[in-house]
Amino acid sequence: MTQPATQAERPDDAAREVYVLDEQIGYLLRLANQRHALIFQEHTVLDLTPTQLSAMVRLLDEGECSQNELGRRTAMDVATIKGVVDRLRAKGLVRLRPDPNDRRRTTISVPGPHEGLRATLHAVGHRITQQTLKPLTPAERRTLLRLLAKMV
Repeated sequence: MTQPATQAERPDDAAREVYVLDEQIGYLLRLANQRHALIFQEHTVLDLTPTQLSAMVRLLDEGECSQNELGRRTAMDVATIKGVVDRLRAKGLVRLRPDPNDRRRTTISVPGPHEGLRATLHAVGHRITQQTLKPLTPAERRTLLRLLAKMV
């Protein structure tokens, strides 16, 4: 004779739970992201957006690449990375040139005078991260980052 399913094992049990907005992952992530965005605005340099900062750091750390490759490196879709690159180019922070191996492609790089931005952008990134994670203990910080990385 089989045992009756416990309440936790019933598939419709989740529908019976009380929905508490303050306990929902999407809501909490949005609030955390809003807080992070404010901190980012306080510390950013060169009037960079978070996506522009990501693109610059990847280019400075990993070197010249195509626009599609930069999109993959920064987890941005084609339309987003195009806009980011266009705005970085308008600021004079990146250079575009035809790929010497494939004239249909364009490569993106950081011009020599801006190579020195690496240390500045890394320092700014560290400050933003430290400020965002400030309410957490060091162990909580490590756990949060490990769990978020597991979700993506």
